[in-house]
Amino acid sequence: MEQASKERVAVIGATTWGTALGIILARRDISVDLVVRSEQETYLLDSQRENARFLPGVTFPQSLTVTPSITDAVPQAQMLVIAVPSHTLRTNLENIRESVAPGAIILNAAKGLEWPDGKRMSRVMEEALPPHLHHGICSMSGPNLAREIVNGKVASTVVAGRDVAITERAQAMLMSPSFRVYTSEDVIGVELGGALKNIIALGAGIADGLNIGDNGKAALVTRGLAEITRLGVAAGAHPLTFAGLAGLGDLMATCASRLSRNRYVGEQLAQGRSWPDIQKSMNNIAEGVNTTRAALAMAEELNVELPITQATYRVLFEGLSPRDAISELMERPPRSEW
Repeated sequence: MEQASKERVAVIGATTWGTALGIILARRDISVDLVVRSEQETYLLDSQRENARFLPGVTFPQSLTVTPSITDAVPQAQMLVIAVPSHTLRTNLENIRESVAPGAIILNAAKGLEWPDGKRMSRVMEEALPPHLHHGICSMSGPNLAREIVNGKVASTVVAGRDVAITERAQAMLMSPSFRVYTSEDVIGVELGGALKNIIALGAGIADGLNIGDNGKAALVTRGLAEITRLGVAAGAHPLTFAGLAGLGDLMATCASRLSRNRYVGEQLAQGRSWPDIQKSMNNIAEGVNTTRAALAMAEELNVELPITQATYRVLFEGLSPRDAISELMERPPRSEW
């Protein structure tokens, strides 16, 4: 699927994932504007022609331009990729809302829930953007470790939206020989799968840090999948979505990979470090931390039991030791698997 060079994309956010998406789009001869926060950041990225902080050694293609100017980049874009941390999504949308062209694809790439109300990213987008832009809103999620993708390793993702024509346009622009894109109409399931799996990845990191063994980790991840599926279905998602790329696929990658930030946080917690101490040492955001709190608020509203999420919350914020958290989960009353 070759794309014409006249197509133009604006990527909001020079995060690891935002930079990676900008690079893979620019490699297809699509004109990409990577929108950053300041002239200083523009100079640094443009002079080095790489994002040395998040993706060192990966050179920007010629068709990728770095700019701090929303008014130069956003109005001309046929697709906007919003790749910012979930807690800054609303602010970033409010900054660009007056510049978005009618008919533009507005693709959310963040995997999180807004704290403290637990709103999904597309709901935040609908609240922050004017109604005439809502049909262009969609979200992407899947097992998408940025470093692997920019290095040309094969990967797949899902783009979900209410407008099939919009998701198919986004699919066509993102698709490449090494990056396969599927579409879905289950926006709720795709967004919740991408957000909630980060909670289970924290637990998987704890399991690795405590060396509980492959059997124990497999049990935790499997029961974690059941837990996030329960919450997703209660929120209106299709259960099969959690068996797909945005559910099981993303969960597998995030719980296993050394590139996973959330898994790293869990591993550090198991070694006795506190969340504030771990946070200070990280360049990137671990979305699973705020998502843990937001998911519990959502679960209370929907009357859904989330034992792994509850245990993770207590480790993060109430001082429960990771080993005691595992013990408490194992000592829960017996029940049927289903």
